[in-house]
Amino acid sequence: MMAYIVRRFLYAIPILIGVNILTFVLFFIVNTPDDMAYMHLGAKRVTPQAVENWKAEHGYDKPLLVNTQAEGIKCLTDTIFFNKSVRLFVFDFGTSESGRDISYDISQRMWPSLAIAIPVLLIGVLINISYAAIIVFFRATYIDFWSVVITVAMLSISTLFYIIGGQFLIGKLWHLVPISGYDTGFNGIKFLVLPVIVGVIGGIGGGTRWYRTLFLEEVNKDYARSGRAKGLSELRVLFRHVFPNALIPILTGIVAILPLLFMGSLLTESFFSVPGLGSYTLDAIQRQDFAIVRSMVFLGTFLYIIGLLLTDLSYTLVDPRVRLH
Repeated sequence: MMAYIVRRFLYAIPILIGVNILTFVLFFIVNTPDDMAYMHLGAKRVTPQAVENWKAEHGYDKPLLVNTQAEGIKCLTDTIFFNKSVRLFVFDFGTSESGRDISYDISQRMWPSLAIAIPVLLIGVLINISYAAIIVFFRATYIDFWSVVITVAMLSISTLFYIIGGQFLIGKLWHLVPISGYDTGFNGIKFLVLPVIVGVIGGIGGGTRWYRTLFLEEVNKDYARSGRAKGLSELRVLFRHVFPNALIPILTGIVAILPLLFMGSLLTESFFSVPGLGSYTLDAIQRQDFAIVRSMVFLGTFLYIIGLLLTDLSYTLVDPRVRLH
């Protein structure tokens, strides 16, 4: 078991290194520090000295990979690559272009993101699995047909439609909850209701179709047909036999996205004015704060790899045969 986990972990390290190198190339070779300076200072009427001062202020005045003017180990550590990319591996995100501590901002903004993402996940999984089970129970009927039509339609609708529609209907027309905003403690619950509702409704289309596919694959297998042949009711076959076997891909799918809940949602947090990591990243892109963008790209990659590792681990727990591969 431990050897399997270590092997999977070692597979993930080159991926993280590769993404980090690719990010460095995009931010410092394709888009040079001079380009970043001109973006922040303005392309017109900017003196070369102002560009050099901006680069020195933000630590972009050093060589990219090798500092030939330094001695010893500093020829590698006193470089942009080491200070802006290698330090990310120890989660030293440094400061943003505005001078704020990125690690502190992340530690503060992760909680609003989780406050929305966790309820959306739990409620969404419960609703989607229940709805998919009902559809499969009434498969090959009008309920199945129209449910598929509805879920495909919901899947085809943009997330912006659910956000704007929810704000207009629930917030502005019915005045049930605030349209946007955020607060801490119990006062913040009223601000979370609408984003959670929108997130759950927006995920019904894709989630229900996925769970329906999993259940349909199981109901047509030999063990399910054998159960019906022995006189078991369709309801008993579905919930006592089909559902437990379908839990394997359901569990692994949920485990895979757990770390990504930390990152929040770009659109939801921005439209509802929630100070989470999603809006933090989007605001950084709009302000062209490359330090924050690089940090969030690395953090997102790291969390995605953790999700893959947890998925492999969950497979070994529910199906020990996987350990042999």
